[in-house]
Amino acid sequence: MYKLYYYPGNANLVPHMVLEETGAKYELVLLDRDKQQHKSPEYLKLNPHGRIPTLVDGDLVLYETAAICLHLCDRHPEARLAPELGTAERAHFYKWLVYLTNTVQAEMITYFYPGRWAATETGAADVKRHAEAHLATMFDTIEESLGQQGPYLLGKRYTAADPYLLMLGRWSRGFGRPARNLPKLGKLMEAVAARPAVQRAFAGEGIGAPYY
Repeated sequence: MYKLYYYPGNANLVPHMVLEETGAKYELVLLDRDKQQHKSPEYLKLNPHGRIPTLVDGDLVLYETAAICLHLCDRHPEARLAPELGTAERAHFYKWLVYLTNTVQAEMITYFYPGRWAATETGAADVKRHAEAHLATMFDTIEESLGQQGPYLLGKRYTAADPYLLMLGRWSRGFGRPARNLPKLGKLMEAVAARPAVQRAFAGEGIGAPYY
């Protein structure tokens, strides 16, 4: 049985959704961020970076959200959450997953933690403003791609990249122009959020509507 360390609505939300899609048995372990439990000596033995999530699969301890998602896709090919190896679809799946984690999520970190890049409140506000503008451009790029194919990132095929996009879009809900306001991206988020597995993941983390 898997063990997923989480905090409601954090980056663990994607592997949580993926776990629900696979039907595999798992245990959720809450890390109270307000009490800095993700920085505790016990947790740092699992994840030396002190970040969430971490997945335990028997003797395997794995962190980094995209890596966890890929591992679960490989462990449960019957769930069809990733295209077949060696195909062009699989290559595009990698492209989107890496783009979401390395580009969009990385800029989200800048938006939510601007103090890491500025020494003053004014500087932090400026960093946050620029990050939101960069993210708007990224969501526009995704919107344009969906216009060429859709409804999902790989066209008609649903993959683990789609709940990843839902999570990042959800994080933009406080923006001046959140991702849900883009027509095609909004429809993708709506479709993903309506999936029973995704609904179970939201409920399991105590997240109620509106989801994004």
